[in-house]
Amino acid sequence: MPWIAPATGLILFVVIWPVVAMFQTSGQHYSSLGFDMGSAGWKNFTRLFAEADLTSVMVRTVVWVVAVVTITMLLSLGVAQLFNKQFPGRRVARWALIAPWAASVVMTTLVFRWMLDPNNGAIVVFLHQLGVVKDFNGTGSNVLANPVSAFCWEIFVAVFVSVPFTTYALLAGLQAVPADVYEAAKLDGASAFRTYLSVTLPLLRPALLVAALINVMNVFNSFPIIYELTGGGPGNQTATTTIFMYTTQQTNIGEAAAMSVVNFGFIIVIVLLFLRASKWNSAED
Repeated sequence: MPWIAPATGLILFVVIWPVVAMFQTSGQHYSSLGFDMGSAGWKNFTRLFAEADLTSVMVRTVVWVVAVVTITMLLSLGVAQLFNKQFPGRRVARWALIAPWAASVVMTTLVFRWMLDPNNGAIVVFLHQLGVVKDFNGTGSNVLANPVSAFCWEIFVAVFVSVPFTTYALLAGLQAVPADVYEAAKLDGASAFRTYLSVTLPLLRPALLVAALINVMNVFNSFPIIYELTGGGPGNQTATTTIFMYTTQQTNIGEAAAMSVVNFGFIIVIVLLFLRASKWNSAED
């Protein structure tokens, strides 16, 4: 139909064509200057799976996604419950929560990197005052040089920028719950905790699923936070598959394309799991 032609063309250009090009690139051999040298068969995938760091990178990616999404969902659920109540200054608090979401992720990450500067970063100074950091401009104050502490700070920043959207998504779901459902539960003698488990959470399920899916996809594909804080280093010790793909393409375009195919497969699995959880093809509620 003519009126869906623009949307169809956009999907073909923005989604389908890049995916086709990605699969084609993963099977080609490219020179260091980016010239196509012909078919490589499965050599790019063979070289990718032979990478010594690949297993740790993939495990770290799973930890990254699970940690960020779980913490984000739990915090957002609590904040959404708070914002769904009446209290003085609620409007100001809601506006304040938008700031991390509205700001550029790169800008927010750079601010945190400056605050974690080992010489005079605000967070490092605060940790020094608490006695956690013993000296400035030393190994103890450079938290981004240590893979464990750096990865923890990357998770913290990712949660910081993810909570606002998730909170508003869950808040919209909470506000859509009819008040008479709570009245009926109260008349039946249900406690507040029982009402939350049996009424609020089931009715909030669609919002929870959508928020979780969007968070998983965003976090899995996240690039600026890790790249700006550590670049995936030292070595690849804080890299996820997205960062690993980027660093690989600087030396081997075909292998990086193979990594992108693997990432694409992960995304497809995530979407299928979401569709199954939401029972999209079922007439049941």
